[in-house]
Amino acid sequence: MNSHVFLGAFVAYVLVMIAFGWWVSRNSRSTGDDFLLGGRSLPIFLTIGTTVATMVGTGSSMGAVGFGYANGWAGALYGIGGAIGVLLLAAWFAPVRRFRFMTMSEELSYYVGASRIVRNIVAVLIYIACIGWLGAHILGGGLYLSWMAGIDLTTARILVALGFGVYCVIGGYMAVVWTDTVQAVVLFVGFIVMAIIALFEVGGFSGLSTNMDAAATSFLGIDKIGLIPALSLATVIAVGVLATPSYRQRIYSGNSVSSVRSSFVITGILYLFFSIIPAIIGMATHALNPGLDNSNFAFPFLATEILPLWLGLLLLVAGLSATMSSASSDAIAGVSILLRDVYVLFTGHTPSARRVVTLSRLALVATIGLALLFALTSDNVISYITSMIATVMAGMFVCGVLGRFWPRYNWQGAVATLVSASVTSLAVINVDSWNVFWGNPSIPAVLVALVVGVAVSLVTPASKVTPEQALKIIDDERQRMEMEEEPAMVVSGSGKTT
Repeated sequence: MNSHVFLGAFVAYVLVMIAFGWWVSRNSRSTGDDFLLGGRSLPIFLTIGTTVATMVGTGSSMGAVGFGYANGWAGALYGIGGAIGVLLLAAWFAPVRRFRFMTMSEELSYYVGASRIVRNIVAVLIYIACIGWLGAHILGGGLYLSWMAGIDLTTARILVALGFGVYCVIGGYMAVVWTDTVQAVVLFVGFIVMAIIALFEVGGFSGLSTNMDAAATSFLGIDKIGLIPALSLATVIAVGVLATPSYRQRIYSGNSVSSVRSSFVITGILYLFFSIIPAIIGMATHALNPGLDNSNFAFPFLATEILPLWLGLLLLVAGLSATMSSASSDAIAGVSILLRDVYVLFTGHTPSARRVVTLSRLALVATIGLALLFALTSDNVISYITSMIATVMAGMFVCGVLGRFWPRYNWQGAVATLVSASVTSLAVINVDSWNVFWGNPSIPAVLVALVVGVAVSLVTPASKVTPEQALKIIDDERQRMEMEEEPAMVVSGSGKTT
């Protein structure tokens, strides 16, 4: 009987979010800039709300709770890594707001003379990464909904994809940031209440060690998973934040540099305090039921089997808020890349303003559909996320850091960075002894990409395009998306129109 209640609550919640998303965005969808970036005028409270909601996503709920169930206090590493990532984002990259970039591929190509080659490679990688993130959110949300609502996994994943997909398609970026902000409040309240009740159920902090491997109760579970794998997990999450396009989109759409920086600092501090919550919930669930077949079911088990119905419903909404808020952000980021960069790669021109909103909606449907297909191939959230980040995003992280702080970096070094990071990651994943030692490929991928990027830049000619010229090349091309007629020309990587 309760399964029907949970399913009904999910459907009702999604319908409310769709209606709310339509209402707040009904006057903000006239141009591509409005639909994809909210007119670049988000106030600080919306930037905080949408960033917090995106941070506390599938990994922090389903993934980190499940990791805490299996590995104790190591469940806090996800939050610690995320907090470090967003604080570094505030310190290092908030100032790029003044350049009015639309996508991360624009930004990374700017650092190396507006190279078309780099922009094309990064665009494809970012779009793949967005599909990967979306797949992770659909995967986690589907596992969660399937358990709580008593429906099969495939149906659950389809419902989750439809849940966030509809209000994205209807309302665009403004619908996403407003619904994110509401969901941020819901999920914070829900997770904190869940942690408090869970502690009460097991008799306080001392009860968390019941049935738990003693090594898992060590500082950050290091005795259980090992120092290097612990560092790798925190690193891969930090790298993910620093290289994930949805966080860059928060920078590009913010009202000002100071607004973006302040919102990221506040988010980082909140997230650092939040990091302990998933570990507490996971460990408490292990104390109550150490025999779950899949640790990813720790969160829904506690919500449906231990807590009273009213609280379980609250936590259903909180958990799905975490999934859908992050998923909607990644969907919009992916579509921005698809229309701004991938579209140009295959058609030779940018879409005109009158077509951007329509194409954006069609692209959202296609992107979410692809992510759903990927989500049907995996059942472990943390391994899915960490492998995808290390393989696709480690190189983009290094590109961003070198480009931002080292003027000698060039397009050849950027290409070498991207290729070497992915090759290193795949090598570590496919050599069992290396994978066991590192825990995930993030650290070796970043280190190799850093060394190779610097070396190749030094042995190849420096870029002759000044930062001012590079910015003008990018600005001129992007402005074509605001023209009324379909453009016939684009700017080449050399800075000449063709």
